[in-house]
Amino acid sequence: MTQQSGAEMRTLPPTQEPPRQEPPGAPQEARADDVHERRQGRLIGLIVGSIGVVYGDIGTSPLYALRESLAHIVQADLLTEEAVIGALSLLIFALIFTVTIKYVVFLMRADNRGEGGTLALMALAESSIGGKSLLVFLLGVAGAALFSGDAIITPAISVMSAIEGLELVTHRFSAFVIPATIFILVTLFWAQSHGTARVAALFGPVMMIFFVTIGALGATHIQDAPQVLSAFNPALGVAFFAEHGWLGFTVLGSVFLGVTGAEALYADMGHFGRRPIRVAWLTFILPALLLNYLGQGALILSRPEAIGNPFFLLAPEWGVLPLVILSTVATVIASQAVITGAFSISRQAVQLGLLPRLEITHTSASQEGQIYIGKVNRLLLVGVLLLVVAFRGSSALASAYGIAVTGTMVVTTALAFVVVWKKWGWPVWLAGLVVAAFLTVDLTFLAANLLKVAEGGWAPLALAACAMIVMWTWVRGTRLLAEKTSRDSIPIMDLITMMQKSKPTRVPGMAVFLTSDPNVAPAALLHNLKHNKVLHERVLIISVKTENRPRVPPEKRYELTSLSEDFCSAILHFGFMESPRVPAALAAMRKAGFKYDIMTTSFFLGRRIIKESPASEMPAWQDKLYVALTRQSANATNFFSIPSDRVVELGAQLTI
Repeated sequence: MTQQSGAEMRTLPPTQEPPRQEPPGAPQEARADDVHERRQGRLIGLIVGSIGVVYGDIGTSPLYALRESLAHIVQADLLTEEAVIGALSLLIFALIFTVTIKYVVFLMRADNRGEGGTLALMALAESSIGGKSLLVFLLGVAGAALFSGDAIITPAISVMSAIEGLELVTHRFSAFVIPATIFILVTLFWAQSHGTARVAALFGPVMMIFFVTIGALGATHIQDAPQVLSAFNPALGVAFFAEHGWLGFTVLGSVFLGVTGAEALYADMGHFGRRPIRVAWLTFILPALLLNYLGQGALILSRPEAIGNPFFLLAPEWGVLPLVILSTVATVIASQAVITGAFSISRQAVQLGLLPRLEITHTSASQEGQIYIGKVNRLLLVGVLLLVVAFRGSSALASAYGIAVTGTMVVTTALAFVVVWKKWGWPVWLAGLVVAAFLTVDLTFLAANLLKVAEGGWAPLALAACAMIVMWTWVRGTRLLAEKTSRDSIPIMDLITMMQKSKPTRVPGMAVFLTSDPNVAPAALLHNLKHNKVLHERVLIISVKTENRPRVPPEKRYELTSLSEDFCSAILHFGFMESPRVPAALAAMRKAGFKYDIMTTSFFLGRRIIKESPASEMPAWQDKLYVALTRQSANATNFFSIPSDRVVELGAQLTI
């Protein structure tokens, strides 16, 4: 039995871009300048793109963050200069410590081959300890589940807070806030199936205009009360927090609204790269946010009646409506980024075996990351509309916001400890000391947000709990099913030996069988022999394996093993950010010398129908849920991009 890797089988040289031909006598300096200009142009493009996609959520936080932070102070009748500056100081500290130091400086170094996010970090942590870990796995599942709650709340609170600005133009618009919000959200989710490639180029420039606008509006009002600049002294925030007991703790929970969206910096790192995101934050986004928050604080100190909606009241009377329109567009862009992130993390969850196969549609011919998942889109829309109708205001939604994000941050920090200790090789005491500093702040924010559970914080926790139950059920049911299948299966080498003694009728062509375990005979192969009593001249058994890396290099795409003269086994390797296109992998094998012709090949797929069983090892409710999830699973033909006219499906009924 011989085995060859993709690199060993390759007989043709990899395609390379031909070297650029320079005219004779071209100065070396001119060529260097040309390369430098191209690199600079690409960097600027990535920076602008990151401003449009990465920073939409955190960029629209000024619409409600300071207002909600001070709302608790107003209720306690303690709206003083000290309280306003103290809340501002806490907000500035959160932006600098949590976003800048923790995410931009520290966590963005913990990338999984350029990719970030909770599941990417989970995969990196598992690879750093050399295998599966129940604790790491549970942390990753919890982070993905909490993100689902954030993905539902963000579009609702962002769009509604922008539309509420219409009430400042005239109170006649008050009755239209909910209908307008629903219309915009339905339109946004309806447009997802058409892709965002055509409008994505506008995201960056529009968000740049938004940030310049809010920064300039804030800067013009700082002179109303210059003492707000003292908010840069963190001691004032700490003093306010310490002196006001539970009130300070409650304010801290709302202050966290200013950093929601920080996870996007890390999660979207693979799309734009570490440097563009860092440059955009440090030179553009952070200054604009600080200026706006300081301007809002100064406006409130000079005109306390502005506390009802200080963001929109920064604009002159004639500029309120244009600011509402610009803010609405910005919140739509922010919502788009969150929805895209939900599609991306859902695909990662499918690839890592946390969810059933979902039908994934690619909306761009050139960008692998631009995808659409219909079932996820519909679930998000239903959840968002329910929140809008149930809470009926951004202030009420603000109580529900924050818990999911703080929970995700705690999970990310805990996973980072494993990476820093095992992957980076830091001493355990140093890794623990650094991570403990971040974890202390994260847990403080989480505790402050837990005070809002009764006021609406239960919503994201309930959503996250449902997502965790679904993923836990799918993982557990799949494991039990695999164990049962393994007990009832026949080793592939034993089957080959049996067929050499009792040879079945052979027909021309090649048969491809997909299986999760390449060491056992696929159920579809056994059914074909049992019912059709024939076997193709050549048989290829394919197993698709998802690696703990975002993408697999083409030269490591497959491992080909010869089992006999007419049987071969291939393991196809895909990253958790890739779509498992089986025909494309077979085409790569053909280029390397493997004999394969799609027109003479039949793909045999097993379609298993799972039924409930009173003898199931899972509780009855979980058994029913697993069966329901299997019915939502996408057809293997579509999931693996196999031509439908070359597929033969053989069904079987199973119980767990």
